[in-house]
Amino acid sequence: MGRLLMIAGRNLFKNKRRTFLLGGAIVAVTTLLILLGSVGNGINDTMMRAGTALMTGHVNVGGFYKITSGQAAPLVTNAAQLKKDIQELVPNAKAIVNRDLGFGKIVSNSDTNQAALTAVDPKQESELRAVLQMVAGDFDSLSNPHTIMLFEKQAKRLNVTVGEKVTLSAPIMKGQNNSIDVTVGAVAKDLGLLSIMSAFVSMGTVHDLYELAADTTGVYFVYLDNPDDAESVLETVNAGLLDKGYLIMERQDLPFYRKFDVVQGEAWTGQKLDLTTWEGALAGMQWTVKTFDYLTGVLIGILLFIIVVGVMNTMWIAVRDRTREIGTLRAIGMSQGKVLTMFLLEAFLLSTVATLLGIALGALLTSAFTAMKIPVSEGFQIFLMSDTLRMVVSADSVIKALVVIPLLTTVGAFFPARRGAKLKPVTAMYHVG
Repeated sequence: MGRLLMIAGRNLFKNKRRTFLLGGAIVAVTTLLILLGSVGNGINDTMMRAGTALMTGHVNVGGFYKITSGQAAPLVTNAAQLKKDIQELVPNAKAIVNRDLGFGKIVSNSDTNQAALTAVDPKQESELRAVLQMVAGDFDSLSNPHTIMLFEKQAKRLNVTVGEKVTLSAPIMKGQNNSIDVTVGAVAKDLGLLSIMSAFVSMGTVHDLYELAADTTGVYFVYLDNPDDAESVLETVNAGLLDKGYLIMERQDLPFYRKFDVVQGEAWTGQKLDLTTWEGALAGMQWTVKTFDYLTGVLIGILLFIIVVGVMNTMWIAVRDRTREIGTLRAIGMSQGKVLTMFLLEAFLLSTVATLLGIALGALLTSAFTAMKIPVSEGFQIFLMSDTLRMVVSADSVIKALVVIPLLTTVGAFFPARRGAKLKPVTAMYHVG
C-alpha cells in the first residue's frame, strides 16, 4: 500500500496542470461550503447567545394564572418559594433570573408601538448585559423605577430619545385598561427578529401596570454552564416540582405567547406552571435557521454533484492518456486490484489535500469577514439577527467537509479507475493516442 501511495503521489505531481485544475475546483467548493455553513452557524450562534439572553433561559419555569376559565395571565404566584424550590432542584445552576412579562402599547407624542414588555433587574442580568450594545443611555438606568429601554427602530418610530417620557398602556385582568408613564433610560442596537417587538422595563413597572400582587413574577430563567444539559435539567425540575405539589401544564415546545389560546380554552382555574427549554421557547424563530440550512444544503448538493462529475471526467481522461502506462504496469506484474487502488488513491490524495486547503481558506475568510463587520441591509438584518455579517466556523462543518468531499470524489473516480484496471496489458501497451 505504501508503494502504491507513493506512485499515486508522483502521478499527481507529474500531471501538474490536471492536478491544479481539479484540486483548485475542490478547494473552491470546500471554501464555499465552509463559508455558507459559517453564515448558518452565525445565525444559530446569535440566536442561541442573544435569544437565551433576551427571550429565554436554558430552562424556563413560568406559568399561567387563571381567574376564570377563559382569562389567563403569564405569571406565577408565591414566587419566592418557587425560586427556593428551583434552587434546591438545580443547585449547580449558573444563575436563576426572574422576569415579569407583559404586552402593551408604547405611546409617544408622535406614534405608538406594540411590544412585549419584560421587566428586568440589571444587577442580575449578566447574560443580557453581554449581548446588548447601547447607542444611547445606560442599561443600568433600568435600576430606576418606571424606566424603559427601547431598541433603535422603536425609538426612531416613536421619535423619542433618552430622558423623554412615553406611556405604557395595557388591558389588565379587571377588564379595564391601565397606563403609566415611564422614562426612556437607554436605546440599544437592534437585534433583528429578537428585538423587533421587545422592550425592557425596570422591575416593578409591569407590576404597577397590571396591578399585580408583590409575590408574583412572570418566569424564572435557569442558566446552565452547559446548554446541552437543558433537557435533563428540565426533567429533573419537572419531577421535583410535581413531588412538591405544583400543578404543571402538559409540555408544549412553543414560546409562552403562543400558548394563550390553548390555556384559555381549558376549563381549569388557578395556577399551573409551564416548563420549557430554550429550544422550545425559540421554536418560532427556528424556521430562519432551518430555511437557510435547507437552501445551503441544496446549493452544496449541486456543487458536490458538479465536483463528482468533474472528477469522473478527469479520471476518464487520465485513463485514456495513461493507457500505455497502465499496460506497462500490468505487464510487469501489477494486478487489476492494485491498478484500481492506485487510481483511487490518486483521487483520495488530491481531494483530501484540496479539502484541507479549502477548509483553511474558508476559516481564514470567515474570520476576515467577521472582523471587517460588513454591514448588511435592513431586510437581511431581520434574519441574520445582526446589523453586520457574523460568521462562525463549527467543528461539525469542518468534519463533514473532510469526510464527505474526499469520499464522494473517491467514489466518483471508481468507475473510470475500474475501466483502466481492466485493460489488457498487450492492448494497452500498443495503444496510440
